[in-house]
Amino acid sequence: MTLIKSISGIRGTIGGKPGEGLTPLDVVKFTSAYGAWVLQKTGNAKVVIGRDARISGEMINKLVSATLQGLGIDVIDLGLSTTPTVELAVPLEKAGGGIILTASHNPIQWNALKLLNDKGEFISDAEGKDILAKAEQDDFKFAEVKKLGSYTIIDDYIDRHVAHVLDLKQVDKEAIAARNFKVVIDCVNSTGGIALPKLLKALGVEHVEEMYCTPDGHFPHNPEPLPENLRDISEKLKKGKFDLGIVVDPDVDRLCFINEDGSPFGEEYTLVAVADYVLSQTPGNTVSNMSSTRALRDVTEKRKGQYQAAAVGEVNVVNKMKETNAVIGGEGNGGVIYPESHYGRDALVGIGLFLTHLAKFGKSISMLRASYPNYHISKNKIELTPDINVDQVLEAIKKKYAKHPINDIDGVKIEFDKEWVHLRKSNTEPIIRIYSESESLATAEHLANKIISDIKEVVTAS
Repeated sequence: MTLIKSISGIRGTIGGKPGEGLTPLDVVKFTSAYGAWVLQKTGNAKVVIGRDARISGEMINKLVSATLQGLGIDVIDLGLSTTPTVELAVPLEKAGGGIILTASHNPIQWNALKLLNDKGEFISDAEGKDILAKAEQDDFKFAEVKKLGSYTIIDDYIDRHVAHVLDLKQVDKEAIAARNFKVVIDCVNSTGGIALPKLLKALGVEHVEEMYCTPDGHFPHNPEPLPENLRDISEKLKKGKFDLGIVVDPDVDRLCFINEDGSPFGEEYTLVAVADYVLSQTPGNTVSNMSSTRALRDVTEKRKGQYQAAAVGEVNVVNKMKETNAVIGGEGNGGVIYPESHYGRDALVGIGLFLTHLAKFGKSISMLRASYPNYHISKNKIELTPDINVDQVLEAIKKKYAKHPINDIDGVKIEFDKEWVHLRKSNTEPIIRIYSESESLATAEHLANKIISDIKEVVTAS
């Protein structure tokens, strides 16, 4: 059993002993700390909740709702929903915060509480630490019987979210409808199965084949939208009857596309393509995290904008976007953040913008992909013994490559012309993650192996 408490929330595998797995006691304790924090910070006794379709979701939902009510907080329950839908609902409902019950791309045995502030954005590092401390110290007080919170269900927020996407200035429903796209979707039997068919119909896409769109939480494959997990939809596309495939993760904040021939468009290129379109309409700056493809920088500079890299983590990307007034940003895992809508990864907004771009491009999705710089990322890790000081190892690598441009806001990122290597230490185990990118996969892997060799040399010498 696993339980991970972090600044962004609490996640773990269902069952086991309290403190070792995600048990009802852990859910109640952490929800209590969050609710107390909301009341202390905002004085606003209202919290929005929503969940993906995981089997454990209904149980977690009841525990979270009752705990918040016990604190004297009024609960607005969106029921089966998406992460970006809850993010949109928090300010619309004038709530003090929001909790999304989802373990995102993690397998079926996992669930989690993702925590939002009163803007519907993920809480900050400092706020997360405050909540963790409250949980540790039982720093919360429950309400008397006449001051218990209320419970209200609002079940049409996905429809409101769809309407919101159509209202975005850069989403062109007429252009999309005119292309008469034939689309196949894989929603991994979670809430994308509710949201995507509604959105595509509203955008005028008449031909939609639904795969795994029953929101019962029985994931038909590993729910992370990576090529190795998407064989079924790829095989269907290979038959040549569709223009593209669309895939989302269980809570619909990650988005990837499949080309008409069944080959992956590449989740790194979801943001690249959407950013290219947005920049063509509204010139400006972009942001992604340090482990995302250089192609976004290339596209941004081609459009006369400035690109900035943020530390890994959605809240860090959002902060950098606000700081640089970016018009589009996100993460290379298929996460599109469009400030014109809201500051959160949103697959529905991403679909509206991407299909508009593809419709106006006028050619196939594989030709659109071929129009962008082609980079390959190699993802590796090196395990170290617990007694090794990972920070000292990273510092030694930084010194070794001091002649190259280095960014150390999050680990160490070394740039070699159009290639880069990013080293980050894990927060939970003695591991250094090593991401590298080049125009060829072989070179990216060679770069990673060179750095791994350097690390081993440093460790041996110390």
